[in-house]
Amino acid sequence: MLPRRLGAASAVRRLSNPAANGPARALYAWLWSLYGRRTLSGQQESPSKSRDELEYIERTTGKLPALLGLDYIDPADWGGVRERALDWHQRGGVVTLCWHWGAPDIGTGYENSKRDFDVFAALRQGATQHRLMTEQMDAVAGELAWLRDHKVPVLWRPFHEFSGDWFWWGKHGPEGFLGLWRTMYERFCGQHRLDNLIWVLGWAGQNVDALYYPGRGMVDIAGADIYVDHHGNLAPMFAAVKRIVGDSVPICLHENGPIPDPTSLGPDADWLWFMTWHTRWLESPDQNGVTDLRAAYTAKRYLTLNEIAARRGRGMR
Repeated sequence: MLPRRLGAASAVRRLSNPAANGPARALYAWLWSLYGRRTLSGQQESPSKSRDELEYIERTTGKLPALLGLDYIDPADWGGVRERALDWHQRGGVVTLCWHWGAPDIGTGYENSKRDFDVFAALRQGATQHRLMTEQMDAVAGELAWLRDHKVPVLWRPFHEFSGDWFWWGKHGPEGFLGLWRTMYERFCGQHRLDNLIWVLGWAGQNVDALYYPGRGMVDIAGADIYVDHHGNLAPMFAAVKRIVGDSVPICLHENGPIPDPTSLGPDADWLWFMTWHTRWLESPDQNGVTDLRAAYTAKRYLTLNEIAARRGRGMR
């Protein structure tokens, strides 16, 4: 059943890709069934070899997050990403993937993702920038295809924080971003038949602007993020996203520092998930103290891995 405030008639719960496969459709339907009632706990892993976030959460709270965020930031670790994603799925968890994509004509890495790149040239067939961009898209598509072939549905979150100006994909305004999103969506769904993807659109919370919206035909979940120094529910940011997408897609807090106080969530801030960033955003007392973390992971509102693994084992009911 959908939450009453949405209504089955007003919510289009089909995935944007009409060829979406069974695992993706089942996950999406289950997420819709949660929306407005429960919120998935989530954690982004660090790109370092230590990756102690899950160990720290379990040691501190006795539980694990429902959702694990991974990143195609380092091609040398893509094999590790696929294995960790598969393992998390097999444990009953939900997988989300982003890509800190280094400027295609410079190289990989976080710092290079903040360098500039001629997006408008990249959108022109025949340009060198277009070749470099599509070659790299195709390489990541191969990784996502491996997950598809292993029956792993993915909450795919490309070009995150696109309405900010710090990553190359956000430096050229709405027109440049929309061209990038459309190019990837059509290439991944058409040429590569990545029918395991659920497309997640993630604004930078400082600028939730409707001019960046690709439309429901290429978006399945929308959200925003902002790194603040309190555990509020971020209702103004939720409202800003909802003014654009309405009830057509669920709304997520696709990244966060402090975890919102679960008792403050409700119709004005019905985040489908939160996903805490790694390293200091998880473990520093000024972001998420031990008491805060334990309160979140034992809250009725927030679902953890053990809870959803049981539910998904019963066919995602």
